[in-house]
Amino acid sequence: MLEKQNLSDKLSKKIIGWSIPEYDKHERKKHWYIISASVGLIFIIYSFFSGNFLFAAIIIIGALVIIIHDGREPMIINFVITDEGLIVGKNFYDYDVIKDFSIIYKPRENIKNLYFEFKNVIKPRLSIPLGSMNPLPIRENLLKYLPEDLERTDQPLSEALAKMFKL
Repeated sequence: MLEKQNLSDKLSKKIIGWSIPEYDKHERKKHWYIISASVGLIFIIYSFFSGNFLFAAIIIIGALVIIIHDGREPMIINFVITDEGLIVGKNFYDYDVIKDFSIIYKPRENIKNLYFEFKNVIKPRLSIPLGSMNPLPIRENLLKYLPEDLERTDQPLSEALAKMFKL
C-alpha cells in the first residue's frame, strides 16, 4: 500500500539511488504506424460487423492514447532504496507491502531490470531499469530487507511483448 510520508526523512537514510525514465520510449518508424493503423482499422470493421461497439470504442481510445502519448518525452524520476523502503519519484513503498524482488541482468539481450512483486495481488509488478548500475551491490542491499525470487530468470512476457511491438 502506498504510504504518504515525509520523503525528505526517507532520503536521509538513502542506501543507493539512480535516475530512471518514467517509461520506455520506443523509436517507431513510419511502417509501424501504417501496420498499427491497418490492424486497428481491421479490428474496428470486425467490431461493427459483429455488433461489438464497445470493442470499437476501446480500439479508438487506445489509438488516441498512443497518439497523445507518443508526442511526449518521458520524465526522469529518482529511484531510491532506503533502509525503510523504496522511493519511486514521489511515491514511497514500505518493505512491508513488497513480497519479493528479482534482478534480470542479461546485457547481451539488453535486459537490465529490477522487479518488485507486491503482496497485494491487484497491485502491478514494479519494473525498474538498472541502466548502468552494477546489480551486485543492489542485490546485497535488498537482501537485508526482502527475499529474492530466484525462480524468475527472464523478463515477464508482458514486457517482452511490449518491447517487441514497441508499445
